[in-house]
Amino acid sequence: MSDVIIGVRAERDYDVVIGRGLLGHLPQMLEGAQRVAIIHPGALVATAEVMRDDLADSGFDVTLLEVPEAEDAKTAEVAAFCWSVLGTAGFTRSDAVVGLGGGATTDLAGFVAATWLRGIRVVQVPTTLLGMVDAAVGGKTGINTDAGKNLVGSFWSPSGVLCDLTALESLPRNDLLAGMAEVVKVGFVRDTTILDDVRRAPDAATDPQADLLADLIRRAVQVKADVVSADFRETSATSGDGSIGREVLNYGHTFGHAVERRERYRWRHGAAVAVGMMYVAELAALGGRLSDADVDLHREVLGALGLPISYPGGHWDELAAAMAVDKKSRGSLLRFVVLNGVGNPGVWAGPDPAFLTGAYDAISS
Repeated sequence: MSDVIIGVRAERDYDVVIGRGLLGHLPQMLEGAQRVAIIHPGALVATAEVMRDDLADSGFDVTLLEVPEAEDAKTAEVAAFCWSVLGTAGFTRSDAVVGLGGGATTDLAGFVAATWLRGIRVVQVPTTLLGMVDAAVGGKTGINTDAGKNLVGSFWSPSGVLCDLTALESLPRNDLLAGMAEVVKVGFVRDTTILDDVRRAPDAATDPQADLLADLIRRAVQVKADVVSADFRETSATSGDGSIGREVLNYGHTFGHAVERRERYRWRHGAAVAVGMMYVAELAALGGRLSDADVDLHREVLGALGLPISYPGGHWDELAAAMAVDKKSRGSLLRFVVLNGVGNPGVWAGPDPAFLTGAYDAISS
């Protein structure tokens, strides 16, 4: 496929480039910087070294900054380590950070860039499907605390995002499937043709070399770009005229984040979100907002991808406590992104407690 460029409007406009062999775009996105720090996990050290050498040939002074894998990277201690390296290397406001890796790495890199000298440039180079369609696009940055996921963070747009699809060819199968949860989420809240394509051809939808997966990525990124451009700081929700606010991109995330916390982040984010989507589908059905057929559609699509659609029972109190500190809560009110029919999202504040526990019973295995 030829390169696809999707523009995002935020506090700073930027482009998301989707294609293959995209590292040639990186020097242009970093133009004006003298020093560049590449934040990467250990598994990508070889890729980071190639990137360092290419940037050095273009005149940049490059520092490689290796961080732990996955959610272990998103701690205050790791962020402080990154700040220390930037300080030692003499990074100024004209310098830049590159986030190379999955969603956890790009979350961390964005947060480090947003907080160093009150904000320096960051270019995101996601290497996972989840990173490409969700974490690296949109300007949400953050780290985790003992209280919950992403509770410390900032809105800080990248200067650019490079989604090189060749990285998906070496991505572990389970990571690819977990990333599909975020693609399917977009299908449920806005672009329902995504659901049709996944149901029609689940194998092609998860084949890194297939044109269908490339197109699904493009469409998912386009939806996120449109939503972020209209509501960068997540200040609005769905209104009666059908407009959509950024909060609806959290479909499945309230319960999903609670699962991640209870599992001590050993579950992949996409797997937890898949269960979270099943939970809110059952919740919406109990509240008369969603039909049984639409709930079954959730099971069909997620099941076709091999994603989890149930969670063990007996843990409600722990999950409810985790949801109580979710960023979408207001005071003591739990807020959920729900569907009033597929493709018609809304926000439900303070559902009846009986509905909350009933939905958990419905997905309990």
